[in-house]
Amino acid sequence: MKVSALVGERFKETPADCVIPSHILMVRGGYIKQVANGIYTQTNLLRRICRSIEEIIREEMDALGAQEVLFPVALPGSLWEESGRYQSVGSELLRFADRNGSPMVLGMTHEEAAVHLVREYGQSYQRYPFAVYQIQTKFRDEARPRGGLIRVREFTMKDAYSFHTGREDLEDCYRRFHEAYERIYRRVGLPEVVSVASDSGMMGGSLSHEFMYLTPVGEDTVVLCTACDYRANMEAARHLTRNPPVEEEPLTLVETPGASTIEALCGCLGLPPERTLKAVAYQKASGEVVAAFMRGDMEVNETALQNLVGEELHPAVLEEGGPLAAGYMGPHGLWQGCIALFDRSLEGAHNLACGANRPGYHYTGLCIPRDCGEVTYHDLSRVRPGDICPCCGKAALTVSRGVEVGNIFQLGDKYTKAMGMTYLDAEGVARHPVMGCYGIGVGRLAASVCEARHDENGPIWPMAIAPWQVEICCLRADQPAVKEAGERLYRELEEAGIQVLLDDRAVSAGVLFSDADLFGVPVRVVLSPRNLERGQAELAARDKSWQEAVPLDEAAAHILARVREMR
Repeated sequence: MKVSALVGERFKETPADCVIPSHILMVRGGYIKQVANGIYTQTNLLRRICRSIEEIIREEMDALGAQEVLFPVALPGSLWEESGRYQSVGSELLRFADRNGSPMVLGMTHEEAAVHLVREYGQSYQRYPFAVYQIQTKFRDEARPRGGLIRVREFTMKDAYSFHTGREDLEDCYRRFHEAYERIYRRVGLPEVVSVASDSGMMGGSLSHEFMYLTPVGEDTVVLCTACDYRANMEAARHLTRNPPVEEEPLTLVETPGASTIEALCGCLGLPPERTLKAVAYQKASGEVVAAFMRGDMEVNETALQNLVGEELHPAVLEEGGPLAAGYMGPHGLWQGCIALFDRSLEGAHNLACGANRPGYHYTGLCIPRDCGEVTYHDLSRVRPGDICPCCGKAALTVSRGVEVGNIFQLGDKYTKAMGMTYLDAEGVARHPVMGCYGIGVGRLAASVCEARHDENGPIWPMAIAPWQVEICCLRADQPAVKEAGERLYRELEEAGIQVLLDDRAVSAGVLFSDADLFGVPVRVVLSPRNLERGQAELAARDKSWQEAVPLDEAAAHILARVREMR
């Protein structure tokens, strides 16, 4: 490929709507062009990178025995009605009707299509286990696309689906996919990825892990323990709370005018937040109110709360004069029409200040076992830095940001049961197979590598996924000797199987090297009139780890050696 023929524009200036480095550099370098919010055209530059990533993924999937297939992007709504997700998934699922008025969806994930493909094939236990995968375009109508390819609406994803006759076999396959994912990240040049326990969300199932590239620009929050290997997405993270033993005090009603917040209550009573009880009210779609009670210094983990309740919740709207007093709710004397759930931070806590369920009044001295009866405690609060790890028991939890670059799920029989997929076991008994699901976003992975491997001038692509392995920069390409030397070396390297980019443009050195930095090619060769006078070519690594001058007639051999050692 010659730069003079490369479609796409490169820019010096930082685009106004770009914030994170990968987005800035991919727009400046002409890798992507926005078509609509969260929808991008990929140029040849990015396509070459993504194809390399896809081939690495294919190699690892094929090694697991998974078979490549291709599901449709547009799917009949009836398939999603079979699984129950046509109604349960929100507006991120793009629904439409075809010319006959039949409901259709754009696939955002393909569990239903996978079951549809194999439910006749998988009728005998003798055909298990098996797995299929695809690399396909998907559409998810994200409410807040951001960060270029980090959060988009249309994207390319590898998703795989495995089918098993038993949980043990599923767990073994899950482990092997986990290991394959770790190899993929190492091979594409992103070894910093960590796997964390996660919430399964709309996918369902009993177990899931996300693979996180830890970076301050990430949109996900990750909890890590510095004393053991506990790792979890904030939505699935747990922590322990130790409440010091104190002598019980009587439950006492006190007037607290205007103290409808924890901050105001602490100021009124002169108490620290950990000596108070917080009430946060939510509503189900039916209108039923759920009150989450926790220590006053804690925040609600809404995902954990929704998972516990088993349906979507939204903040409650409490009417003035109604049975629930906004800002003054408490577990003692709570309206019986309200569902009360208690966070584990309250276990063993005594002498708490809490709402008295009447405006302007609180109780002090609350002891939950004494004043509320026997209750069950749940993990409903968000983890904070310094909290106690649920695994090792040390106050060593940290909170970081990360970009999710992959996820894996043990789905169980959620989809096979709903969609009527069965097999006959050795005894002739009909059973539902269990499934695993495994996803990697290709474009997001490329953007994450860019986030991890760049300087102020452009990306620094690893050899395994770089758009080209070598770039030849012809300084003063308008001079015949320079142009001829560049063309000759270009042909030599191509004949040797090297992917080469030749900058044959008659442009200034500033433009030449600025664009070369934006291309991020691992090995750079500079040919100039001065170099040719000396009979030399200049070789340098894009990451500046080495630089050398070599005889021009030996340049191809030196370049080949450098490419091999950088693979």
